[in-house]
Amino acid sequence: ASGTVRFYVQKFKMFTTFCESQAVTLVSQIDATLIRKYILWLADHGHNAGGQHAGYRSLKAFLTWWATETEPDRWKNPFNKIKAPRLPVEPLEPADLADVQAMIAKCPTSTLIGARDAAILLALLDTGCRASEFISINLEDCDIVGGSALVRQGKGRKPRQVYFGQRTRKVIRAYLRLRTDKNPALWIGAGGTRIKYSGLRQIIRRRAAEADVKRPSLHSFRRAFALNSLRNGADVHSLSKMMGHSDIGILSKYLKQLPGDLATIHARVSPVDHLDHADS
Repeated sequence: ASGTVRFYVQKFKMFTTFCESQAVTLVSQIDATLIRKYILWLADHGHNAGGQHAGYRSLKAFLTWWATETEPDRWKNPFNKIKAPRLPVEPLEPADLADVQAMIAKCPTSTLIGARDAAILLALLDTGCRASEFISINLEDCDIVGGSALVRQGKGRKPRQVYFGQRTRKVIRAYLRLRTDKNPALWIGAGGTRIKYSGLRQIIRRRAAEADVKRPSLHSFRRAFALNSLRNGADVHSLSKMMGHSDIGILSKYLKQLPGDLATIHARVSPVDHLDHADS
């Protein structure tokens, strides 16, 4: 939630900077022409398609709120006339599974920190959680035996269940057996306090350096979860729910299907290879 607020504050500051350059001081002066100029201004100031789309989304959210809450009868939202900037769908790189395995191998599970780090690496990959969701999970929200955890406030403040496989459960149990603190958080630091985003990122950085592999970003674990779940037979509707998406279309940027994936799928579904079955 704090990250979302930060996003909108930063993007709206860009719009106010643009408005100052155009001598615009009132919301009533904002029309479709001004918004189109703003999108062009973003492009001229080095923002790529993603940055332009982010500026568009944040401004639309503000003006939709303004039209509904402040002037529902006197002012018409100009966004009704504006199409969103075209946003190319580019697949995002997932964490490399071999690199993650190498990082896990550097975690001595006989120690609290080693067991914790191994559990974190496996759970990030197994749940598909966003980092902010991941660090907010509490012990009381976990069913380690059944292999699930409740994310109380996902994106949009929507709760959902995430899941652990057998191997992940085993390593989490080993980590929990070594804990002697009373902290309600599932993931704690050396001082016994809940791990923060920066602490989680530092764990990934340290284990990648020890394994001598390229450091994966926190979000790349989520991408790896999506791609490998699809490869392992998950349907897109179930996968979308597990990831906490409101629209299955969002998955498209996560799923980087390689030629080998497509060849495997075609070998399984080839219409010609199934002709004999159709006749029988």
